[in-house]
Amino acid sequence: MLILMDQGATPEHVGAVMALLEAAGIRAYVQESPAATSILAPHASQVLKADRIEPMDGVNRVVPITSPFKLASADAAPGRTVVDVRGVKIGGRDLALIAGPCGVESREQLFTVARYVAESGTRLLRAGAYKPRTSPYAFQGKGLEALDLLEEVRREFDLGIVTEATEVETFDEVERVADLVQIGARNMQNFALLKRAGRSTKPVLLKRGLSATLEEWLFAAEYVLSEGNRNVILCERGIRTWSAHARNTLDVSVIPAAKALTHLPVIADPSHATGRRDLVIPCARAAVAAGADGIMVETHCQPGQALSDGPQALLPSDFFQLVGQVTGIRDLLLKDHPGATFCF
Repeated sequence: MLILMDQGATPEHVGAVMALLEAAGIRAYVQESPAATSILAPHASQVLKADRIEPMDGVNRVVPITSPFKLASADAAPGRTVVDVRGVKIGGRDLALIAGPCGVESREQLFTVARYVAESGTRLLRAGAYKPRTSPYAFQGKGLEALDLLEEVRREFDLGIVTEATEVETFDEVERVADLVQIGARNMQNFALLKRAGRSTKPVLLKRGLSATLEEWLFAAEYVLSEGNRNVILCERGIRTWSAHARNTLDVSVIPAAKALTHLPVIADPSHATGRRDLVIPCARAAVAAGADGIMVETHCQPGQALSDGPQALLPSDFFQLVGQVTGIRDLLLKDHPGATFCF
């Protein structure tokens, strides 16, 4: 259940409700918002009736959560969640942009890309230190060396760092550097990794699995949320279909569908969805038009020499074109829907 408190509810009122829930053996979470405070208590209705809680001082009303996604469900929050990643708000009215190379290859490569990413106004840099690859012989990333370089880049260009954690064993190293920890498509159902991410103090970017349904994706988010981490961002990155014209198929329809079911922000990665540089910008435009809260793309100063995913990496000129076009689309949507929170 979701317990909505009165706007004037005091900390003592909230504490009394939390004490009642705790005494009943219910794990609950206090959620603060500008409008009012709420308390999320999954499965509480199995133990306590609403009429036991609603008469309490400071309680406005109790809303049942009928969705199987007790924490990720749209019913589990009084409004849409906005995740703050080093000052970048993901899930609000502004369009969040995340860009950078597939992997950290060298100091020169990383700093060159970071420089023009920062010049574009983009404030979050993506780059992999650990790379889960289909082939064991492909570039696997530079590990700790790459993480050290990412720390340097943050200091030099004041960029937030988005990088992937691939296993529980190295999660601490990634967590130390990352401002946003990515869980990749291949690990969407790595439940031990999801639980570890749920115990992290850093926000989590959860990519949709290669062939995952929307429900499976949201249950994966539930694993993270159930461990206490409330800052989860969903990322549609294309799914495997019969099509041969692109690396994967960008499921544009899942963006509004996910936003109807969950309060979590939803972004799109058209680079991995298409695998083709010429398709990235058109698919990014489509994702923003469908209501995506952000776009994550790969860009490289010399894609032809990239150690991974070169064919889908945008050239610097392409990247600047993408930034202008997707922000223009978002501005147009804001103009047509001045009060929208982009839950289309």
